[in-house]
Amino acid sequence: MTLSAACTFERIALVSTCGEPFIACVYQTFVPSFLGQANELVYGDFELEHIIIEGHASDANTHQPPRGLQFVLGTQKQPDQFDTIVMANLGYFQLKAYPGSFVLQLRSGRSAAIYKIDSLEGGKVLHSGHNYTVVVDSFTGTFLKTKVARREGQEKADLLGDEGGEEDESGGLWNSFASYVTTGSSSTKVTEDKIHIFSVATGLLYERFLRIMMLSVLKHTKTPVKFWFLKNYLSSEFTKFLPYYAEKQGFEYELVQYQWPKWLNGQTEKQRIIWGYKILFLDVLFPLNLERIIFVDADQIVRADLKELMDMDLNGAPYAYTPFCNDRKEVEGFRFWNQGYWRNHLAGRPYHISALYVVDLKRFRRVAAGDRLRGQYQGLSQDPNSLANLDQDLPNNMIHQVEIFSLPQDWLWCETWCSDESKKTAKTIDMCNNPQTKEPKLERAIRIAPEWTEYDDVIRKLQEEMNTVGEKQADKPDGKPKRIEL
Repeated sequence: MTLSAACTFERIALVSTCGEPFIACVYQTFVPSFLGQANELVYGDFELEHIIIEGHASDANTHQPPRGLQFVLGTQKQPDQFDTIVMANLGYFQLKAYPGSFVLQLRSGRSAAIYKIDSLEGGKVLHSGHNYTVVVDSFTGTFLKTKVARREGQEKADLLGDEGGEEDESGGLWNSFASYVTTGSSSTKVTEDKIHIFSVATGLLYERFLRIMMLSVLKHTKTPVKFWFLKNYLSSEFTKFLPYYAEKQGFEYELVQYQWPKWLNGQTEKQRIIWGYKILFLDVLFPLNLERIIFVDADQIVRADLKELMDMDLNGAPYAYTPFCNDRKEVEGFRFWNQGYWRNHLAGRPYHISALYVVDLKRFRRVAAGDRLRGQYQGLSQDPNSLANLDQDLPNNMIHQVEIFSLPQDWLWCETWCSDESKKTAKTIDMCNNPQTKEPKLERAIRIAPEWTEYDDVIRKLQEEMNTVGEKQADKPDGKPKRIEL
């Protein structure tokens, strides 16, 4: 399919295995400005990665959402290929899939011990007793209505109570159903001693910062590191560099996605959408067996071993943030949390910055923190003047309902708010904006952190090496027109 310099894709027709055409997607694709100067055909390749299965779950007896119930979707050989948690919000759940047949079951542990699937409707569903196979044969996805019933003797059991050991049992009986899809590799099971870092980036500048942040993490630890990135807004340039970067620097990575639910108030600005993903979907964005993750902003430099945060006792809180500094007096007028609404609401508690935080995912899910945050967001987001800094204001607003553990102040230093003296013990340096000087972020990074330029040079050399390898491969004649990645 060719794309001229002035047009966009209106629709893409896909063909199923039986030859019937499907209209998979409608695209209003952004066309980069450089295509206006293109003097040759430009080809755009689109790949369908997943088809979304959505649904509502309810208790067959009480008709209420079974908040915290965990589903797994997979094949007989790999029963937990995809997993998710049922939200209190409408009992909503979402799973990724491919065309094929998949076994849907409750995840082993408390979910399977307390509940069983009572009925399943929507799309093509095959079942025998309490075992269900969902057939994904449409590019438009599937919507399931699921009813679950408590097992005998579990009528009073607390689904969100302490969990015992979780066993990997498939429980499926559908050996006769062959999936007609080739599945990719599953998420890494989190039993290893690793540091798990989550981050997001929008735009090429922040992707440059992100690559440098990653290198600073790796330079200060001997523990294996796995990075998790929100895939939605990463450029092809960044994702193509990742495998080479990982090979040369010795880290793992995974790209995660979650489709913003239709019932949840949306955001229109890209930055605010990213902020939403940072806080609203922490309970469903990662595999259910991932127990702890550290969010690090792309524009940070790490100067300490983040293993300390992976092992830190959060005193029962589901997440931990660093409070804003209060020792640079010349910006006192900009500390909005020390006046008006925020001063009264916090009632002596600190206002925390969202550039670095630790999430105890197991605890976060157990106290239904995700449901509480989404519920508060749904109400506050009705007012366009609320949640000016969505990813930061929301957890601080919910501090009375979802506890925040305060990290030691040296875990995040920002020149705008923190004194020059405190920089000496800083474990991370954040390039936050200065409302007084409005200094460009790139200039600030080079000035504040001398190692930033060194890291940048290392990465530039890696990029040049990768491009040299790519050019040598591209020079091999194959008779095909040159392709430019959009």
